[in-house]
Amino acid sequence: MVDYNFYTYRITWSNEDQEFVGLCFEFPGLSWLDKDPGMALDGIRNLVAETITDMESNGEKVPEPISIKKFSGHIPLRVTPGLHRRLTLEAAEAGVSLNRFVSDKLSSP
Repeated sequence: MVDYNFYTYRITWSNEDQEFVGLCFEFPGLSWLDKDPGMALDGIRNLVAETITDMESNGEKVPEPISIKKFSGHIPLRVTPGLHRRLTLEAAEAGVSLNRFVSDKLSSP
């Protein structure tokens, strides 16, 4: 059984519902509303646990928690030829590889 504790949870305010909404990134179709943010978190966590149990009992594939997923660090990316040229020039001017330049740009605040 996949442990529901390893999933990515978020609590946000819904102005439309005038309640807090509990969400789980790996299960975008699920949500839980409550006036109390802690109860919204408890609600979505319990709902995810129930959903996992149901999916497993029906032989369905349960989403892998992002927290335990292995990432390669490889991101295929397509850009326009003009942007590619500009980034290549800026990387050369900075004296670094294009890969390093883009990585640094992506990690900057």
